Amino acid sequence: MSGLANGNANAVKLTKKDFESDQAVRWCPGCGDYAILAQMQKVMPELGIPKEKIVFISGIGCSSRFPYYMDTYGFHTIHGRAPAIATGLKLARPELSVWVVTGDGDALSIGGNHLIHALRRNVDLKILLFNNKVYGLTKGQYSPTSEIGMKTKSSPSGSVARPFRALSLALGAEATFVARAVDTETQHLQEMITRMAQHKGSALLEIYQNCPVFNDGAFEEMKDRKTKSDHLLELEHGKPLVFGKDGDRVVKLDSQRLRLYTAKRSEPDSGVEVVHDEANADPGLALLLARCTPPEFPTPIGVLRAVSEPTYEEQTEAQNQAQIAARGQGTLSELLYSGDRWDV
Repeated sequence: MSGLANGNANAVKLTKKDFESDQAVRWCPGCGDYAILAQMQKVMPELGIPKEKIVFISGIGCSSRFPYYMDTYGFHTIHGRAPAIATGLKLARPELSVWVVTGDGDALSIGGNHLIHALRRNVDLKILLFNNKVYGLTKGQYSPTSEIGMKTKSSPSGSVARPFRALSLALGAEATFVARAVDTETQHLQEMITRMAQHKGSALLEIYQNCPVFNDGAFEEMKDRKTKSDHLLELEHGKPLVFGKDGDRVVKLDSQRLRLYTAKRSEPDSGVEVVHDEANADPGLALLLARCTPPEFPTPIGVLRAVSEPTYEEQTEAQNQAQIAARGQGTLSELLYSGDRWDV
């Protein structure tokens, strides 16, 4: 197998084609999943990770076909359980690069608890959450991220449920890397995939992607060349939160009411012009950003949070080694007959 295995300087450099499987890609024409797959296959060769050390794990949904289309190891699991299975793999084989591919239904409905705890434990997983705000595979029911009033096959009069904010959930679980991208912003998407791959710890990237069949145009304002500068807020570390065609608008902090608001840069007021700090250990400001939604705010894309903490598998291994040093290697028989037991 070609690759950069074992750091061999003479190894053949991988290309995008090396990550394309022999499976026919079967998504609806125009689906945003195609763009995400293409960017992933472009980025992977640049990471310098041998193919035999890469694993893609998915649950159930349109996005969950992803492992079939990546020429790496992969595992198509069950609905919502991909983070749990990925956690087990990462603990058993910490040297592997483990990616989870999931959707807004798979991750935030039946899989909600699995996602929360993988993030809070800081397991070194790279979680790609495809969000089209609808159930696509089961043919167009409202999902946990569908907007209020959205008419679907399961909400013919319009959904009355408040939509889940995926990034707020991730930040509430104190994931160490939280970001958002859009399927059509290809260069930015590549950058976000690279950033999360380089991060050590729990990493979640929410990707807005179009469903041309059941929720077409859901993100049109942030994709249209004529309007997207007014509707996208690209986060850059160490820079103010500016947007608009000429960078003439800014997101400010009302420190008395602890809220964000938008204003013209040319009209100074009492608010504080915020400089984005993705490395802030306190996720408070990132949580405010995660709550910025249209029409009051532009949609933030980029890295909201990127901090360094010990990973779950590192701490687990250190704990295991400390126990072995203190008590010896032990045997399975000793374990089975130790502690509390019942004889029947």
